[in-house]
Amino acid sequence: MADEELTLVEVRPDGVAVVTLNRPERRNAWSPELEVAYFGALERVDTDPRVRAVVVTGAGTTFCPGMDVARLESLAGTQLTQDGRLPVYSPWRVRKPMIAAVNGACAGIGLVQALLCDVRFIASTAKISTSFARRGLAGEYGLTWLLPRMVGLPIATELLLSARTVTADEAMALGLVTRVVDPEALLDTAVTYAADIAEHCAPTSLAMLRHQLHLDGDATFVDAMRRSYHAMAAAVAGADLAEGVASLLEKRPPSFAPLPDDYDPAAILGADVVIAHQRPETLLPD
Repeated sequence: MADEELTLVEVRPDGVAVVTLNRPERRNAWSPELEVAYFGALERVDTDPRVRAVVVTGAGTTFCPGMDVARLESLAGTQLTQDGRLPVYSPWRVRKPMIAAVNGACAGIGLVQALLCDVRFIASTAKISTSFARRGLAGEYGLTWLLPRMVGLPIATELLLSARTVTADEAMALGLVTRVVDPEALLDTAVTYAADIAEHCAPTSLAMLRHQLHLDGDATFVDAMRRSYHAMAAAVAGADLAEGVASLLEKRPPSFAPLPDDYDPAAILGADVVIAHQRPETLLPD
């Protein structure tokens, strides 16, 4: 299957791009080819002026159950290398809000990808697992960083050490997902939510907020405040504030311009190092 067929992209008239992991014959299990196709699709929607929000889901009845077992089998006993790979956290480079529609099994690197989205809707029949400990693996792809920040260290520790299966309702109770939805309504619900964002929110605001959340989650309050002043100054000087106020006063929907190709939140914030832009080889030990 060609790389572009491994990830399907549907750009809808409402400003939403639906990106579908498309290996249903392997239950959308992660592979190097799927990784290239998925990250390539995200790069395309990031620069597509028609797209203002992104929904990510899986083909068939699963989201992504983790790395393909055949791939794991081939890796056992070998020397791991990241040469040539984009960072698995590449979705953080996207400047548009990402909503995961978790339609089925979601584990391992599939769970990491869901957590890298901004909002997660999950089918009531879907299940989640960290899975690594039950495959003889370590906490991979930054999950030991992501998970504690979402659910707290004690719960993250329990989920990582047990690698047990978590139901949709428990995932909601733990704070891993935003909403539990009937399976047949999941994609429509996620798209409707994304379309509301696309219609009413400024693309520059969305890009900046996404970047601030990623950057400030591990910063001091003073550093976050300092960067927020840079963001505020850029917003006041831009055209979107005037349109936002005018639409409010005139009681009409806003008409925000598409996100400029050269809009760079990191440059505006004056951030010296942004992890989402580091190559993987800079993160590996000598």
